[in-house]
Amino acid sequence: MNSSKFLSLFLFIILWQGFSLIANSELFPSIIDILKSLFEHLLNEDLLFHLLITLKRVVIAFVIAMIIGIFFGVLMGLYPKNDSLLDIFLIIGLNMPALVTIIICYIWFGLSDFSAILAVIINKVPIIIVNIREGVKAIDKKYMDLVKIYNIEKKDVIRKIYIPQIYPYIMATTRLTISLIWKIVLVVELLGRSDGIGFKIAIFFQDFDITSIFAYSFAFIFIVILLEKLFLNPIDKKITRWR
Repeated sequence: MNSSKFLSLFLFIILWQGFSLIANSELFPSIIDILKSLFEHLLNEDLLFHLLITLKRVVIAFVIAMIIGIFFGVLMGLYPKNDSLLDIFLIIGLNMPALVTIIICYIWFGLSDFSAILAVIINKVPIIIVNIREGVKAIDKKYMDLVKIYNIEKKDVIRKIYIPQIYPYIMATTRLTISLIWKIVLVVELLGRSDGIGFKIAIFFQDFDITSIFAYSFAFIFIVILLEKLFLNPIDKKITRWR
């Protein structure tokens, strides 16, 4: 962790502690109380169990949504006819409230993991498609003119033109999608699952246990940040060097 990030974290902790002391209420627990709650739940092993359940749903939904989104994003970006044909479905998907999608999936397919993950995928695929489509449309036309002039093979066009050009859009979409998907997964779990972080937060809400809500939330945020540092950042650096 560099000095600026460490300073930001330190400032966050100081501000949180300060507001907690000023509030002097159980509704705004201190960082110390949250950490105590976090370790208690870790020792009871319930936090780790529900954390892994939620993480599994996030990973499955993310991978499937990215595959579908990139495929249709490229398809719509490259071919204007496909873009015109599918655009109405994209508009509907972008404007459909997440809550409605979740409820419909639960009604149609039952209170199952399949329904939960499907609802998340349906809700997030349109955003991925839009970002990738715009990335494809932004490809410099002069490169495509060179392809026609020199009759470059398709595999080289994909490897040397398409991927380097749309890569920044893919990485930006990846980070955005991860941050959005895990939040929707929590809502899905809160509404219709009997395990996961969202389910536990619903239980804590009923018990008015705000400290445990923060403990579970911070734990999952930490895991998501850790995954980005361990996987996304190394991949980003490797591909950036390759480009």
